[in-house]
Amino acid sequence: MTTTTETTGREVFAKRTDEVLRNLVDTGQYKKLQMIEGPMDATTKLRGYGEVGCFCSNNYLGLANHPEVVKAGIEGIEKYGAGTASVRFICGTFEPHQQLEKTIAKFLDVEAAYTFVSCWTATEALFPTLCEPGDIIISDELNHACIIDSMRLATVIKKGVQKTVYKHSNMGSLREALEKATKNPLVNGVMWVVTDGVFSMEGDIAKLPEIKELCDEYGAMLAVDDSHGTGVMGETGRGTHEHYGMAGKDIDFYTGTLGKALGGGAGGYLAGSKRGMEMIVQRARPTLFTNALPVTVACSANKAIEILMNEPQRVQKLRDNVAYARKGISEAGFEVLESPTAICPIIVHDTAKAIAMSKRLLELGVYVIGFGFPVVPEGTARLRVQISAAHETEHLDKLIDCLIKLKAEQE
Repeated sequence: MTTTTETTGREVFAKRTDEVLRNLVDTGQYKKLQMIEGPMDATTKLRGYGEVGCFCSNNYLGLANHPEVVKAGIEGIEKYGAGTASVRFICGTFEPHQQLEKTIAKFLDVEAAYTFVSCWTATEALFPTLCEPGDIIISDELNHACIIDSMRLATVIKKGVQKTVYKHSNMGSLREALEKATKNPLVNGVMWVVTDGVFSMEGDIAKLPEIKELCDEYGAMLAVDDSHGTGVMGETGRGTHEHYGMAGKDIDFYTGTLGKALGGGAGGYLAGSKRGMEMIVQRARPTLFTNALPVTVACSANKAIEILMNEPQRVQKLRDNVAYARKGISEAGFEVLESPTAICPIIVHDTAKAIAMSKRLLELGVYVIGFGFPVVPEGTARLRVQISAAHETEHLDKLIDCLIKLKAEQE
């Protein structure tokens, strides 16, 4: 029998949810999911629109639909089956997991790596597992949400773990945070500094050499989420550290994804010291209580990394495409944030405007997403244009032509 309290609770939930959704529709901020009916590539088939130029994907190296990557996944599923059906420590560790983790460690030049079903899950494992009471985590204020949630979780699970933020890429602010931590009587363990390598909404990069120098000065450990840098930054696509000429071992721990440049499938990883990865295997809740990465994805991702290591020219093509696109976007009359990354944000400030511009571009045959609150702060809404090595000049020219038309319509 339903009680009055349960009924009232449902009514309250329905009313407040409907109000939020109605407001999103009325203010032009309601997001609609687009249905893709074909593989991810330079172009993709979108329900209701047909073939459109894709400029919102993280498929930076064009490997998501690479024949060898697809073939590796098919062979993996034929040999090992559709699912792992278990967590890693029970019966969910398959040969391709071990091979992929060796490949990741070799690629990043670190001792060991360990895979998860997503980078979010990997990052969620990092601090709650490796931090102890008396530690402090110091984070760039624009770090990805997965880092923020990992920090919050660490302070809940491990009472006595402290956390703080420093101003975005501000080394004076980071020094101040480290200095305060050394004088804080509650901090008597490890000081951790964590940053994105490439900041996904801004498209700018962390000042890793300066951050590393401060970490060394204060005896802090450094963790980098390089999800948007791996495969993109550096001469051979090793990541943001390579962009600066740093060694892989200069970073204590990496978090990264297999769902962007490295095949574009799914999954994430942690990489760093052998002892750190052993602790993750033994104690990390996101691996002890979550099924292993699907083997087909592990096979595809491993092949994607092999292709990248054998074909570093893909990184150069991406870099050339980015330079061409940035020049074209500027000549179309839009201001794009400067960056060496494949992310080209066009700031339009208003969320409804960003969504409307995105819709119009789609009507013109170009798939670009408008981002607004709560993905970015209020007043900083943007169109995030993302470039891929899969794009040819004809695709980039279509993007630029559509932006020129959009600009003319706004004037």
